[in-house]
Amino acid sequence: MSSKVRLLVVDDEEAIRDLLAIGLGHRGFDVKVAADAREALAHIGTFAPHAAIVDVMMPGEDGFQLTRRLRQDPNLYILMLTARDAVSDRVQGLDDGADDYLVKPFDFDELVARLNAGLRRIRKEETASWQFQNVCMDDVSHRVTVDHDPISLTAKEYELLRYLLLNPGRVLSKGQILQHVWGYDFTGDDNLVEVHISSLREKIRDRNKSLIQTVRGFGYRLGD
Repeated sequence: MSSKVRLLVVDDEEAIRDLLAIGLGHRGFDVKVAADAREALAHIGTFAPHAAIVDVMMPGEDGFQLTRRLRQDPNLYILMLTARDAVSDRVQGLDDGADDYLVKPFDFDELVARLNAGLRRIRKEETASWQFQNVCMDDVSHRVTVDHDPISLTAKEYELLRYLLLNPGRVLSKGQILQHVWGYDFTGDDNLVEVHISSLREKIRDRNKSLIQTVRGFGYRLGD
């Protein structure tokens, strides 16, 4: 892939998790593993994967149930991986929201090819520009305007605004913002978020804090 893709692997078999984590890591993916649905859902908010490989036969909540919950994110690419090869199982997986279905035992190169093809297709469908109220961002030219007037942002301010525009109405914690804007290995002070939010508000003329709202005790939200 041309950029680091965050991939969540959900499988109750430790050997499969280890195989995929190592192999896909070598192929350039940023991999997080989970042994069951509960652990997978705990990773969603903090890891924010671009794609998920989901095993069907797991204890507790199975892969079909988990897929229905993951499908709440329309931009997440979901590949179901299972030993169940009946047509009815494949149909159920696709009906529940999976984008593709691969039967165990699988060829690793085919798995990677399916992931890359699916992610390319999704990325082609994604928009390269966003608008919220009077703020517009063009992700191709990296141009941001407020009331049609161009404004100048630092690289981190741009990434922060982009993350907010991608999640309108959603409360984002400082931790989520740090991980998405500064990286998952960032260990600095989370007050950095407040500083950049304040600067961004000034530049986009949000002096009354009605556009980027502070949700006390939780984080920040773009609009209502």
